[in-house]
Amino acid sequence: MRLERFKMERPGQVEEGQEVRISERSPSAGRYTYLVEPSVAMSGIYRTTERIKSRTGMIRKIEETDRGFYLVVELEN
Repeated sequence: MRLERFKMERPGQVEEGQEVRISERSPSAGRYTYLVEPSVAMSGIYRTTERIKSRTGMIRKIEETDRGFYLVVELEN
């Protein structure tokens, strides 16, 4: 299992325990970003060796910080 954080701009779009779909974006060669669909939250930038291979995950926690909201998503890899 792997836990990853995704930045969410607005609260209330998803709930803890909810299964979500993850899509991959490759803006440049060797660097990847991921979206919790339908465009609920976005990841940081990952290199090829750090890629997320799972296309679904489970929201384990929604964190509220002074910088906004973050989803902690549990993935298979």
